[in-house]
Amino acid sequence: MKPVILSIDCGTQSLRAILFSSSGEVLGISQITYEPYVVPKPGRAEQDPDIYWQSLCRACRELKERFPSQFREISGVGVTTLRDSLVNVDKKGNPLRPVITFMDQRKARRVYAPKGIMKLGYRIVGMEEAIYKVQSDGKCNWIMQYEPEIWKKTFKYLQISGFLNFRLTGKFIDSIASQIGHIPINYKKRRWAKKRELTARLFPIHKDKLPDTLEPGATLGTITATASTLTGIRQGVPVLACGSDKGCETIGMGVLNEQMANLSFGTMATVQTTTKKFYNPVRFLPPYPAPIPDYYNPEIEIYRGYWMITWFKNEFAYKEVREAEKTGVVPEEILNRLLFESPPGSLGLMVQPFWGPGIKQPSAKGAIIGFGDVHKKAHIYRAVVEGLSYALLDGLRKIERASGHKVEKVAVSGGASQSNAICQITSDVFDLPVVKGQTHEASGLGAAIVCSVGLGIYPSFAVAVDEMVSYVKVFEPNPDNVSIYKNLYHKIYKKMYDALSPLYRDIRDITGYPE
Repeated sequence: MKPVILSIDCGTQSLRAILFSSSGEVLGISQITYEPYVVPKPGRAEQDPDIYWQSLCRACRELKERFPSQFREISGVGVTTLRDSLVNVDKKGNPLRPVITFMDQRKARRVYAPKGIMKLGYRIVGMEEAIYKVQSDGKCNWIMQYEPEIWKKTFKYLQISGFLNFRLTGKFIDSIASQIGHIPINYKKRRWAKKRELTARLFPIHKDKLPDTLEPGATLGTITATASTLTGIRQGVPVLACGSDKGCETIGMGVLNEQMANLSFGTMATVQTTTKKFYNPVRFLPPYPAPIPDYYNPEIEIYRGYWMITWFKNEFAYKEVREAEKTGVVPEEILNRLLFESPPGSLGLMVQPFWGPGIKQPSAKGAIIGFGDVHKKAHIYRAVVEGLSYALLDGLRKIERASGHKVEKVAVSGGASQSNAICQITSDVFDLPVVKGQTHEASGLGAAIVCSVGLGIYPSFAVAVDEMVSYVKVFEPNPDNVSIYKNLYHKIYKKMYDALSPLYRDIRDITGYPE
């Protein structure tokens, strides 16, 4: 009997239940889509947490119906989910309010103001505003301030992974590698922060309200009788600690050291690598705990990332969407054609993709510069894709400087990685080989790899990755395009933020956006 691993990959817009073999082959998949969030007020983005659980149950039942023999052989279950979207639950694990997702823009009042030498120190290194921004972004702080009755009733404050793991096992336990977001965690020591540590001051959640945590690969519990009835998974099957979606993606693309990086082309775009050494890719921004015990994932985030393709589609691509509906293909397939209607460099059109401001650029806004009467829709679309590549390259350079290691190749994962045209542009901008995996379900595969080590199927992550990860295509940089992109990156893109940031601050002060 060959072991089968069930990965639950819960994302912003869909949940996928995936059956993996011990060789990394996808044996079966069921995907349930849902609206990414509801907007009760402008700038807010909430979701009913039961949407995730109901989708999990439905996806598993569909898998059991379509792939009964493989489903019966499930040896272990691993859950990987979106990050920084937390659930307030009571003692029975019932949600007390909708999830405030990571895309929500509401702001809390500050809860911690550094004084004296600490305030001076943060000001000198340019982090004073960031300290205020990060705590105002903490949704736990907002709930404490504006919904104190909800916070008082809250027994546990759980990542979506912790919520789903509880529904499967009946235990409030989660992976330490899933604890990423505006919460009181000591990333270096892979534990909850103690009272006087900075994140405990920024997000003052009492430890009793936080779940217990285990290292990746450890058994969190087993499928309960209730969960078995609702999902069809055999009672008693172990549920193992995994990690966040981005961390699992990185492992699922075979990135186990600093000679390789993974680019996640998702709603939030990221560049991430894996290291044994703890270092900040940007000052005061720590690496996250990797889904490998005692390893870390240095990461740079582009907050709205490849969501910008959806933005472009919704705002500018009505014709292409209608054509896709008539021909029965996804709109992105039609949009790919636009990338061939504009030359590398988009005739000088440059996009700075800060549609969502980051911690180090709290007043940042997006920008498109270089317009002329020759520019059409295709140039804008290609410039968006190129701008995201420039931003990810900038993030990679920060990681390389902090680590002292040069990345030799990059892997790509996430929805937009299915486009060969986008992968080729990425290779040209980075001037590096870009590899695409056998499956684009990289998060699910990463969770399966963690489970395979935890279950003892493989003795180490290196062996598991060697056996379960394979690549189907390599994109090599085109020298002619590389030359254009290098000049545009160094002479234009690298100077855009410094040139425009005073204007960004003035726009914010005048209009009040972003807060």
